[in-house]
Amino acid sequence: MPTAPLGNVLITGGASGLGAATVAAVAAVGGRPLVIDRATPSGPVNLETDFIQADLADTDATHDAVSTLAERVDGQLHGVFTAAGIDSCGRLETVPAKDWERVIHVNLLGTAAVARAALPFLRATRGTLVTCASTLGIKAVSDATAYCASKFGVVGFTRALAAETGGEIGVTLLIPGGMHTHFFDGRDEQYKPPPDAKLNKPEDVAAAVVFALSQPPGCEVREMVVCASTESSWP
Repeated sequence: MPTAPLGNVLITGGASGLGAATVAAVAAVGGRPLVIDRATPSGPVNLETDFIQADLADTDATHDAVSTLAERVDGQLHGVFTAAGIDSCGRLETVPAKDWERVIHVNLLGTAAVARAALPFLRATRGTLVTCASTLGIKAVSDATAYCASKFGVVGFTRALAAETGGEIGVTLLIPGGMHTHFFDGRDEQYKPPPDAKLNKPEDVAAAVVFALSQPPGCEVREMVVCASTESSWP
């Protein structure tokens, strides 16, 4: 159960997957989800006031989106969850350079851009930032150089930011395993989980995010690995 009210929570990638599950989880406990995504979300989001369409690969647009949503709630931003993420599978020499670089831009630089823009508001409320890495941010595999580089980067970024902002805001690193989402859609079959793969429900991972966001000021869940008990990419 949450230990503190959530208030206003900004969620990137809130139109699908783990982001959408977290939107629903935040709303279910009385919080107000604010969403940034390239796609239009469904569910408990007021599209006129609580949603901005933006591409996290565009740093300026990301900064403006965060600032605008925060201003719509009078600067009272209590939590941020950076769920947005993409992948481009394949060997380094076969993945087009622009596709490879876009993974870094969205997953790592986009996370940093959101955090940078949100920091003044989170400091004012002593709120919490939860970043989203991956089990492939602590274990490298073949044909995933872009994704691993971006998620290893999120791990390092988050740990450094936690040290930098200690006593000012809460910072939690989420390391999720595979989930039953559309993240794997469109991949070549060799890069999809096998039919018998044991994956987590995004709703269960979202509950962990809400738990981290709900900690009172001064009490922080620094890192969480949340995965199916038979997750092959951890430890």
